[in-house]
Amino acid sequence: MSKKPHILVICSRNKKRSLTAERMYKNDQRLVVRSAGTSPRAIHRVTKQDITWADSILCMENKHRDMLQKTFGKSSLPTLWVADIEDEYEYMDLELVEMLQVEIERVIS
Repeated sequence: MSKKPHILVICSRNKKRSLTAERMYKNDQRLVVRSAGTSPRAIHRVTKQDITWADSILCMENKHRDMLQKTFGKSSLPTLWVADIEDEYEYMDLELVEMLQVEIERVIS
């Protein structure tokens, strides 16, 4: 049996978008999803350990990708994806859930 892909989902404060993705896939047998934020005020701020753990990183916006590249260096990062989901949704918002499903499926396919 092959290893489940590890997907790290990144937003700013790890309160709504990325945390929603982690919750959505908590019991999914195909993959493991963790979430983190780039802001100093994030619930869980992204760390080098998170980067090392991840097979792929799904950033909500280009600014998150850029911040990761600046902080950790492009060569040390796994494959980066950008979802283009702006910070205008509440935690577990139905529209956010639907968009995240599309984006996570794109990453694992």
